Amino acid sequence: MSVSPAIVQMGSASLLRHDWRLDEVQSLFEMPFNDLIFTAQTVHRENFDANEIQVSSLLSIKTGACSEDCGYCPQSARFDADLKPEALMPVEEVLEAAKRAKDQGASRFCMGAAWRSPKDRDIDRVVEMVQGVKSLGMETCVTLGMLTEKQTQVLKQGGLDYYNHNLDTSEDYYSEVITTRTYQDRLDTLERVRDAGINVCCGGIVGMGESDIDRAKLLMELANLPKHPESVPINMLVQVEGTPMAGTVKLDPIVFVRTIAVARILMPESRVRLSAGRTEMSDEMQALCFLAGANSIFYGEKLLTTDNPMTSQDHDLFNRLGVYPGGSSHT
Repeated sequence: MSVSPAIVQMGSASLLRHDWRLDEVQSLFEMPFNDLIFTAQTVHRENFDANEIQVSSLLSIKTGACSEDCGYCPQSARFDADLKPEALMPVEEVLEAAKRAKDQGASRFCMGAAWRSPKDRDIDRVVEMVQGVKSLGMETCVTLGMLTEKQTQVLKQGGLDYYNHNLDTSEDYYSEVITTRTYQDRLDTLERVRDAGINVCCGGIVGMGESDIDRAKLLMELANLPKHPESVPINMLVQVEGTPMAGTVKLDPIVFVRTIAVARILMPESRVRLSAGRTEMSDEMQALCFLAGANSIFYGEKLLTTDNPMTSQDHDLFNRLGVYPGGSSHT
């Protein structure tokens, strides 16, 4: 089977679509692997420097004691994951961590707090952090849970660049993952962020026991939002003892690479980020993900509370592949 020019065109920059049908997305997943990778790389090169990777760093600024029951998350107060809760960090410590991240090559600094939804006074503290990080010349991103319209506006006025709020999985599979908030709650927060003019960072987690159709539906949901998320993190489940999803059958690496490729085709101008789970990915698997259109990673030894590859390992991989850290602009 050869690559259909129509399929390539479906994902090209000239045709940003928000009306994908499930059968179309499934047909992309089912393409012969070589054809799918070629198609994704073609779309990627239409929109980005093929050898440039945007680098972000992620810090947990408030850890644990979360009232949510996300089945993958060790920060839930409902699970015994041997995690020590920590209060919101002082602004000075956050800025020191941001400086270290910048020195290591990160261009965006992301701050995550384990809240179901923050209080207004918490937002004021976070805005101080955002402004301090921006003064270092870095882009800012936060993930704080569900936001009110007022809180969203305060973050926008404070200069926030990106807000992360993942859909996690398909709407059909969502209740198998979390019951303490609805899928619509997530969509409502995304709408507030988008309407406020803050860039959206939104993706999901695969390898949680979901079906092939669930993965297709997740990507279709993201691609059919009124505006494609500027950043699309694709996470591989990190199994943490004490959480309900520990022991889940691991996802085939080829299926993960296919998920990256389909995300690139559906959302041509978005940064597709290779996120959680990289410690269990071989260098060869990560290289395939970059070939499939991933062009963003997280630097640093921790992603919130789980392990991430050492920065030196990433530098070594970048050097071997001939790719390099860059910013957020398109070619």
